[in-house]
Amino acid sequence: MKKTIAILALQGAFAEHEQMFRSLGVETFEVRKLSDWNRPKDGLVIPGGESTVQGKLLHELGLFEPIRQAINDGLPVFGTCAGLILLSDVWLGTMDIDVRRNAYGRQLGSFYTEHSMKGVGEKIPMTFIRAPYINNVLSEQCEVLAEVDGRIVAARQGNQLVTAFHPELNHDTRVHQYFLQQ
Repeated sequence: MKKTIAILALQGAFAEHEQMFRSLGVETFEVRKLSDWNRPKDGLVIPGGESTVQGKLLHELGLFEPIRQAINDGLPVFGTCAGLILLSDVWLGTMDIDVRRNAYGRQLGSFYTEHSMKGVGEKIPMTFIRAPYINNVLSEQCEVLAEVDGRIVAARQGNQLVTAFHPELNHDTRVHQYFLQQ
Protein backbone atom coordinates (compact mmCIF):
# COMPACT_ATOMS: atom_id res chain seq x y z
CA MET A 1 0.00 0.00 0.00
CA LYS A 2 1.42 3.36 -1.04
CA LYS A 3 1.84 5.93 1.73
CA THR A 4 0.97 9.60 1.57
CA ILE A 5 2.78 12.07 3.81
CA ALA A 6 1.48 15.56 4.58
CA ILE A 7 4.22 18.17 4.89
CA LEU A 8 3.58 21.38 6.77
CA ALA A 9 4.58 24.03 4.23
CA LEU A 10 4.36 27.27 6.19
CA GLN A 11 8.11 27.85 6.35
CA GLY A 12 11.41 25.98 6.28
CA ALA A 13 12.81 23.13 4.23
CA PHE A 14 9.50 21.50 3.32
CA ALA A 15 10.47 21.11 -0.37
CA GLU A 16 13.57 19.16 0.62
CA HIS A 17 11.43 16.75 2.69
CA GLU A 18 9.14 16.32 -0.32
CA GLN A 19 12.10 15.45 -2.53
CA MET A 20 13.40 12.95 0.03
CA PHE A 21 10.07 11.13 0.25
CA ARG A 22 9.51 11.18 -3.50
CA SER A 23 12.93 9.58 -3.98
CA LEU A 24 11.57 6.77 -1.80
CA GLY A 25 8.41 6.45 -3.93
CA VAL A 26 6.18 8.12 -1.33
CA GLU A 27 3.44 10.58 -2.28
CA THR A 28 3.43 13.92 -0.50
CA PHE A 29 1.28 17.01 -0.35
CA GLU A 30 1.78 20.42 1.23
CA VAL A 31 -0.35 21.69 4.09
CA ARG A 32 -0.82 25.46 3.96
CA LYS A 33 -4.44 25.75 5.10
CA LEU A 34 -7.16 23.72 6.81
CA SER A 35 -8.59 22.34 3.56
CA ASP A 36 -5.12 20.88 2.77
CA TRP A 37 -4.98 19.31 6.22
CA ASN A 38 -8.30 17.56 5.69
CA ARG A 39 -6.89 15.38 2.89
CA PRO A 40 -6.20 11.70 3.70
CA LYS A 41 -2.67 11.11 5.00
CA ASP A 42 -0.53 8.44 6.64
CA GLY A 43 1.82 10.81 8.44
CA LEU A 44 2.94 14.40 8.90
CA VAL A 45 6.28 16.19 8.67
CA ILE A 46 6.85 19.43 10.56
CA PRO A 47 10.03 20.92 9.06
CA GLY A 48 12.60 23.33 10.38
CA GLY A 49 12.20 27.07 10.16
CA GLU A 50 11.33 29.43 12.99
CA SER A 51 9.16 27.74 15.61
CA THR A 52 7.53 30.93 16.90
CA VAL A 53 6.43 31.96 13.40
CA GLN A 54 5.17 28.46 12.61
CA GLY A 55 3.34 28.19 15.93
CA LYS A 56 1.56 31.51 15.41
CA LEU A 57 0.63 30.55 11.85
CA LEU A 58 -0.77 27.22 13.03
CA HIS A 59 -3.11 29.15 15.34
CA GLU A 60 -4.04 31.82 12.76
CA LEU A 61 -4.82 29.22 10.09
CA GLY A 62 -6.90 27.04 12.39
CA LEU A 63 -4.43 24.16 12.08
CA PHE A 64 -3.12 24.01 15.66
CA GLU A 65 -5.90 21.98 17.32
CA PRO A 66 -6.60 19.62 14.38
CA ILE A 67 -2.89 18.76 14.13
CA ARG A 68 -2.51 18.27 17.88
CA GLN A 69 -5.62 16.08 17.97
CA ALA A 70 -4.44 13.93 15.05
CA ILE A 71 -1.04 13.39 16.72
CA ASN A 72 -2.71 12.53 20.03
CA ASP A 73 -4.92 10.09 18.11
CA GLY A 74 -1.79 8.33 16.76
CA LEU A 75 -0.94 10.01 13.45
CA PRO A 76 2.80 9.46 12.86
CA VAL A 77 4.71 12.76 12.87
CA PHE A 78 8.32 13.65 12.12
CA GLY A 79 9.60 16.99 13.41
CA THR A 80 12.97 18.38 12.39
CA CYS A 81 14.65 21.30 14.17
CA ALA A 82 11.75 23.77 14.68
CA GLY A 83 9.41 20.79 14.30
CA LEU A 84 11.07 19.30 17.38
CA ILE A 85 10.30 22.50 19.30
CA LEU A 86 6.70 22.56 18.04
CA LEU A 87 6.08 19.01 19.31
CA SER A 88 7.49 19.84 22.77
CA ASP A 89 5.56 21.43 25.62
CA VAL A 90 6.54 24.83 24.23
CA TRP A 91 3.75 24.50 21.60
CA LEU A 92 1.76 21.35 20.79
CA GLY A 93 2.82 19.43 23.89
CA THR A 94 2.48 16.00 22.29
CA MET A 95 6.00 14.81 23.10
CA ASP A 96 7.52 14.54 26.57
CA ILE A 97 10.68 16.54 25.93
CA ASP A 98 12.25 19.63 27.44
CA VAL A 99 14.04 21.60 24.73
CA ARG A 100 16.60 24.35 24.48
CA ARG A 101 15.91 26.58 21.49
CA ASN A 102 18.78 27.89 19.33
CA ALA A 103 21.09 25.83 21.53
CA TYR A 104 23.88 25.81 18.98
CA GLY A 105 23.86 29.56 18.54
CA ARG A 106 23.47 31.73 15.49
CA GLN A 107 23.65 30.77 11.82
CA LEU A 108 27.46 30.93 12.04
CA GLY A 109 27.29 28.23 14.72
CA SER A 110 25.78 25.79 12.23
CA PHE A 111 27.73 22.59 11.65
CA TYR A 112 27.77 19.14 10.06
CA THR A 113 28.75 15.87 11.70
CA GLU A 114 28.07 12.15 11.42
CA HIS A 115 26.92 10.00 14.32
CA SER A 116 25.01 6.81 14.97
CA MET A 117 21.26 6.86 15.50
CA LYS A 118 19.52 3.98 17.25
CA GLY A 119 17.34 2.02 14.83
CA VAL A 120 18.77 3.89 11.83
CA GLY A 121 22.48 3.11 11.60
CA GLU A 122 26.01 4.41 11.82
CA LYS A 123 27.45 7.58 10.33
CA ILE A 124 24.11 9.35 9.86
CA PRO A 125 24.70 12.78 8.25
CA MET A 126 23.58 15.48 10.69
CA THR A 127 23.34 19.10 9.58
CA PHE A 128 22.61 21.50 12.44
CA ILE A 129 21.37 25.02 11.60
CA ARG A 130 20.60 27.25 14.60
CA ALA A 131 19.45 23.97 16.07
CA PRO A 132 17.80 23.15 19.36
CA TYR A 133 18.62 20.13 21.43
CA ILE A 134 16.67 18.13 23.97
CA ASN A 135 17.65 18.93 27.55
CA ASN A 136 15.73 15.96 28.96
CA VAL A 137 13.19 13.34 28.03
CA LEU A 138 10.39 13.66 30.56
CA SER A 139 8.88 10.18 30.52
CA GLU A 140 9.82 6.56 30.01
CA GLN A 141 7.73 6.54 26.84
CA CYS A 142 10.25 8.86 25.20
CA GLU A 143 13.37 7.11 23.89
CA VAL A 144 16.68 8.82 23.12
CA LEU A 145 17.88 7.80 19.64
CA ALA A 146 21.00 9.93 19.18
CA GLU A 147 23.36 12.18 21.09
CA VAL A 148 26.10 14.49 19.87
CA ASP A 149 28.65 15.68 22.41
CA GLY A 150 26.42 14.54 25.26
CA ARG A 151 23.36 16.40 23.98
CA ILE A 152 20.18 14.63 22.85
CA VAL A 153 19.56 15.35 19.17
CA ALA A 154 17.01 12.66 18.23
CA ALA A 155 14.20 10.95 20.09
CA ARG A 156 11.08 8.91 19.57
CA GLN A 157 7.85 8.62 21.52
CA GLY A 158 5.19 6.32 20.13
CA ASN A 159 4.52 7.50 16.57
CA GLN A 160 6.50 10.73 17.04
CA LEU A 161 10.06 11.15 15.78
CA VAL A 162 12.16 14.28 16.27
CA THR A 163 15.61 15.34 15.18
CA ALA A 164 17.45 18.54 16.06
CA PHE A 165 19.31 18.17 12.76
CA HIS A 166 18.11 18.35 9.16
CA PRO A 167 18.28 14.91 7.48
CA GLU A 168 16.45 16.37 4.46
CA LEU A 169 19.50 18.48 3.59
CA ASN A 170 21.65 15.44 2.79
CA HIS A 171 21.28 12.60 0.32
CA ASP A 172 21.03 9.85 2.95
CA THR A 173 17.41 8.63 3.15
CA ARG A 174 17.76 6.37 6.22
CA VAL A 175 16.09 8.73 8.73
CA HIS A 176 13.12 9.24 6.40
CA GLN A 177 12.91 5.47 5.86
CA TYR A 178 12.92 4.99 9.65
CA PHE A 179 9.98 7.38 9.94
CA LEU A 180 8.07 5.50 7.23
CA GLN A 181 8.43 2.26 9.20
CA GLN A 182 6.25 3.72 11.97
